[in-house]
This record gives sequence, structure tokens and C-alpha cells, in this order.
Amino acid sequence: MAHVNLRSPLRDLAGGRSSMDVAGRTVAEIVGELEREHPKLVGWVRDEQGRIREHVTVFVNGERVSIEATVASEDQVHILPAISGGAGGGSGEVLVGTHKGLFVLRGERGEAMDVMARAFSGQHVEFAIRDPRTGTYLASVTHGQYGPRVFLTDDPGGEWEQTTGPAFPEDADATVARTWVIQPGVEDGVVWAGVAPAALFRSDDGGRTWELNRALWDDPSRPEWQAGGGGLCLHSISIDPVEPARMALGISAAGVWLTDDGGSSWRRGVKGLVARYLPDDAPGDVFDLCVHNVHRPSAQPDTLYLQFHGGVYRSDDAGESWNDIGADSGLPSDFGFPLVAHPRDPDRAYVIPLVADVDRVTPEGRVRVYETRDRGESWRALGDGLPQQDAYLTVLRQAFGHDGGDPLGLYFGAESGEVFGSADEGETWNVVADHLPPILSVRASQWG
Repeated sequence: MAHVNLRSPLRDLAGGRSSMDVAGRTVAEIVGELEREHPKLVGWVRDEQGRIREHVTVFVNGERVSIEATVASEDQVHILPAISGGAGGGSGEVLVGTHKGLFVLRGERGEAMDVMARAFSGQHVEFAIRDPRTGTYLASVTHGQYGPRVFLTDDPGGEWEQTTGPAFPEDADATVARTWVIQPGVEDGVVWAGVAPAALFRSDDGGRTWELNRALWDDPSRPEWQAGGGGLCLHSISIDPVEPARMALGISAAGVWLTDDGGSSWRRGVKGLVARYLPDDAPGDVFDLCVHNVHRPSAQPDTLYLQFHGGVYRSDDAGESWNDIGADSGLPSDFGFPLVAHPRDPDRAYVIPLVADVDRVTPEGRVRVYETRDRGESWRALGDGLPQQDAYLTVLRQAFGHDGGDPLGLYFGAESGEVFGSADEGETWNVVADHLPPILSVRASQWG
């Protein structure tokens, strides 16, 4: 049976139940069974023609789906209202974290968007994301004097609630410097956060309270971990959507860390990674491996893509070993930070190369996103609509994301304040917003 999650007012019509197991092979069968068990729901999710209502969205394991989508046993199904103020199905929302607050952009996918809301003015918003399971927004905010906090809300244009943590327990003898990433989990209520100094926190109540993962924090090798240019940070949390106890973490500069038991134990997955910045005679078991980004396509959880500090890699065994796919494959440089794995096609991924660690700008003054459609055997430049002359942009590690749509929408932002978007999987691009403060993160979703 699938696990179906409801919010008010649907929850009230289902006898106050927010979560239940429902039998069905498709979304249509799931909704039909819900209506049979709870007749008050009839007409609320589906219209008279049996279609999902225009302003209702259904997600399966975090992916927005149609009524014909198949549903497997143990899948997480969320039935949600569209975001308030929404427009038609071709609309999108982009959350842009900057040095001077959070900007919420809305408009037609891949086109110029309006600033719908701004929050946390004057503060660094390291990362912001909308939890596709619940519609809750979570933001990592760092105040220049008073330190980091995580906030959440159901309405980014309204009030934000400060959460409890992430914060180290007293015996850890450490202080959170910033929260680099917030990752909604698979299980109901579970949210993960990666912080500096490199540590993993888990929330079981949607992000309101947080607990340190002690197994990773207390790993005996920790004294050997080295900080990268951005500090000792845990910036990538990649969860297997089918087996959520299986996770891969990216830590700069301590490599890739893997678990099969939900974080009770950890091991490194670094076989095949080559640190060209180390001396040739450096020992093979060094810990200062500067991973920049790790992502996993939902359609094939054993595949992982990784952007390294000099190198682009792919793993075919869930991170146990890595294959170099950046050398001699069509990239102008294999140095960079941002990375997107296509959620539905494990053969496709996107990177935005920068010249090198000593010159972190787009090569040749041309802004281009590079796509592979063959698992990294070759790459092609996507630049239609992007600046191609005297454009020396810097795109940071969290400033490139997708909206999960079909075709896939891609969005990235630069430190110079522009946000670029594509509604056709990168074939053509437009300026979505400009004249923003330096951009730290970009995350997108479909809405309406």
C-alpha cells in the first residue's frame, strides 16, 4: 500500500487523519479508494470528469505527477493545494538566496518573473527550499552578528517561524557556523540539514527541531578532515528515494560518505577520485578530497554524479567507486561547483564549468551550461540566450537547480545578481531576474 498524506481541509474531510495507507496502482485508483473510504472527499480532489482539479497537486516521492502515474507499495503520496496566488500550470516559482535576503520569484516557467516576496532583508540566506511533500518552505539564514538559524513557513510572503536548531549539544564542543543545505527526506516529517563544521542533523517534525547525527560527528577520522575554501562544510545530501536509509553525503574537503542504515554507521566512498591539487607522492588514503557537489537521479538511485575540485565523476554503484567523466569529453574545464542530475533520465546531467580554482569565472567570457546525455561520455554546450561575450560570471555550488517539470525547467544564478531560466531542458535560456544581490542558492518548483 502507498502512504498517503493529507493537509487541511482534506485532512478534516478524512476524519482528521493526516496520513493513511491506501491501496492502488495509480494516482487515480488511490484517489478513488480515498473517496470510497471517506465520501466527504468526493469532488474535492477530482472534478466531475475525474481529472485532478486545476489547483490541486499530487506528488509521489517528491515528484509532481499526473493522475495516470503509477504508484508502488511504500511510495509516499502527498495531495496538496496549489500555492496561494497561483496561476496556470505553466507557472513556476524560484527561491533565490542572496547576500541580502531571500527573493521569491514567480511567473511563467523560463520567462521573466516577478519578485513575489522578499524576506530576511540584509541577511545571508544560504539556502531555501520548498518541501514538495507538504508545501512548507525552509530557509537557512545567517545573521552577520547573531549567527545562523533555520526558519519555516507555509507562506513565504508572510511570517516565518524560527526553528530549534540545528545546534550542537554541549558535549560536542562546537558551534554551527552556517547551514549549507536543507534536504526533505522520504519518510513523513523527516528533513535533513548539512552544516559547517561538517555535521549532519535530522528532524522528524518537518524541520522544527533538530538532532545531531552522532555517528558521523564522532567518526574516528574526523581529526584528519581538512577545510576547503568555504570551510569544513557538509553541502550535499543525496537520499535514495526507494531505500531512504541509503544516503550519500558530500563534504568539503573530506570526500563522500555513505550509509545504508539511515546514519547509524558511515563509510567513505572515494575510490577513483583523484585530487590533482595534492603532490603526486601523496598517500592514497588522504582525507582532503574536496567534493563540490553530489546529486542522484531519482529514476536510478545507484547512479550518482559528482563535481570535484578539478574533475567531474559518475558512480554506478551508489558512491562506492567513481569514474572520471570530465577529462577529454568536451568540457572546456572540469572545475566548477554547480551540478544538476536529471531526475527522470539517469543518463543526463548538467554542469556549469569555471576556468579553474585560481580563476573562478565562466571560460572564455561565455556563459554556457554543459549537458551530457550519455552518462558523461560526451558533453555539449547549451548557451542559446545566455551571454556569450565578455561575461565572466561565477556560479556557486547551490545556485543551480531544476523544477521537476516535464520538460525539465532549469535555473541558475550568478554572484553578479542575474538569474537565468530554461523551460526546455536547457535548449534555450532567458533572464528570469536581474539586479539582485550576489546569489548563494537557487531552488525551483512548479506551482499553480
